[in-house]
Amino acid sequence: MAAAESGREAEHRALARLIGDRCRLTGTFTLRSGRVSSTYFDKYLFESDPELLARVAAYAAPLVPDGTEVLAGLELGGVPVATALSLATGLPVAFVRKEAKTYGTARLAEGAEIAGRRTLVVEDVITTGGQVATSTAELRSRGALVEAVLCVIDRSGGTHPGLDAIGCRVVALLTGAELG
Repeated sequence: MAAAESGREAEHRALARLIGDRCRLTGTFTLRSGRVSSTYFDKYLFESDPELLARVAAYAAPLVPDGTEVLAGLELGGVPVATALSLATGLPVAFVRKEAKTYGTARLAEGAEIAGRRTLVVEDVITTGGQVATSTAELRSRGALVEAVLCVIDRSGGTHPGLDAIGCRVVALLTGAELG
């Protein structure tokens, strides 16, 4: 048992190192806050790499809570992660917009039906969790039964006041600190 755990821990560290190395850019970047930084984490570099995304999904699959019926990938970064996780688990996926469109189906969540189903929200990176909390509340208002959010990278330092306030726990594959 200890050997299997240490093998998984080694794989975990290797995955964190690979994602950190692949996605950390250096240069001059203006952040959403307006601050200028000499480093930038480009999450789309792991999401657009089929081999790396498949590894992320395979490693995240055991983290999907028992009883989950639908994966709900949040626009935009959660969509490729949820799709890969769907392929790894066989669970159906819904693609969740930031807001419902005003034409066509006028739906917030496209794809799998969420109403009355145990739904796991899937996101790529959580920093404050504000948009995730908003999207989770919207999904719940449409009948989704959401108790948890699975993210690939939790950059919050482990604090999620917006998600805690709505009774939603965070399951993270990696933390910002693990990326080095």
